[in-house]
Amino acid sequence: MISRRRVVRAGVAGGVCLFLPGGTAFAAPVTADGILDPETVEKYVTELAIPPVMPRDSWDGGTGPGTDGYTIGVRQFRQQVLPPGSPATAVWGYGSCRHPGTFSYPARTVEAEAGRAVRVTWVNRLLDARENYLPHLLPVDPTLHWANPPGGVPGRDSSPVFTSTPGPYTGPVPIVTHLHGGRNTEESDGYAEAWYLPDARDIPAGYARTGSFYAEFRRKSEELFGAKWGPGNAVFHYANQGRAATLWFHDHALGLTRLNVYAGLTGFYLLRGGSADLGEGVLPGPAPRLGDRPGTRYYEIPVVIQDRSFHTDGSLFYPASRAFFDGFGGPYVPESDMAPIWNPEFFANAMVTNGRTWPVLSVEPRRYRFRFLNGCNARFLILKIVTDPLAPRPAAPVLPFWQIGSEGGFLPTPVQRGELLTAPAERADVIVDFTSVPVGTELYLINEGPDTVFGGGAAVTDFPPANPKTTGQVMKFEVGPLTAPDGSAPVSQLVLPPCEPLGAASRTRRLSLNEAGSARLPGVGPRAVLLGILDPAGQPVPLGWGDPVTENPALGATEVWEIHNLTMDGHPIHIHEVQFQVVDRQRDGEAAQPPEPWELGFKDTVIAYPGAVTRVKVRFDQAGRYMWHCHMLEHEDNEMMRPFRVGPS
Repeated sequence: MISRRRVVRAGVAGGVCLFLPGGTAFAAPVTADGILDPETVEKYVTELAIPPVMPRDSWDGGTGPGTDGYTIGVRQFRQQVLPPGSPATAVWGYGSCRHPGTFSYPARTVEAEAGRAVRVTWVNRLLDARENYLPHLLPVDPTLHWANPPGGVPGRDSSPVFTSTPGPYTGPVPIVTHLHGGRNTEESDGYAEAWYLPDARDIPAGYARTGSFYAEFRRKSEELFGAKWGPGNAVFHYANQGRAATLWFHDHALGLTRLNVYAGLTGFYLLRGGSADLGEGVLPGPAPRLGDRPGTRYYEIPVVIQDRSFHTDGSLFYPASRAFFDGFGGPYVPESDMAPIWNPEFFANAMVTNGRTWPVLSVEPRRYRFRFLNGCNARFLILKIVTDPLAPRPAAPVLPFWQIGSEGGFLPTPVQRGELLTAPAERADVIVDFTSVPVGTELYLINEGPDTVFGGGAAVTDFPPANPKTTGQVMKFEVGPLTAPDGSAPVSQLVLPPCEPLGAASRTRRLSLNEAGSARLPGVGPRAVLLGILDPAGQPVPLGWGDPVTENPALGATEVWEIHNLTMDGHPIHIHEVQFQVVDRQRDGEAAQPPEPWELGFKDTVIAYPGAVTRVKVRFDQAGRYMWHCHMLEHEDNEMMRPFRVGPS
């Protein structure tokens, strides 16, 4: 087996990164005793699950008029992710604590209205029937810079010191939920150091029960909104002042995000209404609503795509050793600076769509609105609709996607795309027109993104596409008869809400994306991936999560963030609290290239390609402490995340 990273290391000479074309290396295949072979999993026998709407509390929860109140918990349960007849899978998911039976993976959708606030009490219910804590479903590396409850208050949110290489952490699990794409005050953002443990009976003595910023944000929330936080929960207030858009929520605990999201902590949050939305009936619908009868047909459907691997007993597989990634078997911490469990990336071997492997959706010959979310930990997706899922790649698409929106709401105009490239955390609001497709036709949503890191380019030409038998397939469409007239407007008649450009920037910041090898074992790495800045001479200064804040924009300032990618991977860069606009991309010695047509709206996540500078324009109109990071979750969990502060430092 060739290690992807050892191939990459061969491209570094004299400290200068040589950016290899995509496809020159590959990740370790997910094959081992006890791991389910995805080719044995039957495809297209399970109906696509369409997430219902999350019910609100039956009382206002103290929120008062004009605010919708929710009490949303996190629990462990078993769900049929693999096809019927296969073992069920233990997962984590969100659900309404006041409505039994609503917990699911992915979560039910929170429907929000622009200008109407939502208040959520997020409850950590990772407890057993006796109210004792549940350990993690997956192997937790306690040597990272992470939440670290065993360190107690003095040592929480730190890199602990060990006298021998530890095994996985098996204690109570911290969580904190982030509304991705929301524009909220700092105490409601889901800051990585504002985590909290479940209110369990058996928390070990000396453990920190909350993160470093929990108490400060609790005080601020109570002062601003009168929110009453309690043991094992946090109360977040979402003003919903942004544009109508496809948002989502997921866990964001320090050093645990990759595992908590992989376990199932994902859900849609759809913001509707306001001046940046379209009137009812213009776009395909309806979407799910509270009180819908079973069997209601939907023509607006949120779709989250994720890769997962399974043991043969149905449980989730995630690597328990660094050796899975590149064969490096030690020495680990403390004999070296290499973490024993953390994998720099992980690419699972099966595709899961809305919580089910390779589902099928019955569609009618009419227009559908799909809100696609790439919810993978590290995998970039290149989606196409084709007639043969096993056709040689690159396959010819038979239906286009008409993209009408991205992370920050509607685009200036619809964009026709034969293939849909999405990085982890990116959303694509699209219309697919099945009107001319004959009844009885079977179509397939396939993926031509690589089974390893993505660095740009085209499938086959620049990198091997995903395995066409497994990760190269996503879901199936079966075209049935029309059951009701399609009242939505043809795409050619759509006039989308205006997308006003941001004004002139007052400052340009030069930022860097970096990869660090071992300081004690030459040639071994990566040890971590980091963000940073460029010094006045243009040299990178890598910085970790715990280093002082270097991005401190003034309240109301508009800035250009110039992101220099000095690694060999493409990285999806997410900035909290804001929706930005892509300015351009530029490689050394080449002219700057404008954003892609589907990037002309507002975004909160952008692909930073290797060997290139990516520029985004950002307005900071919310004071407080936030984060920016790579949304390859293994990266952000090991230092590729930095705090920033808007307003006085």
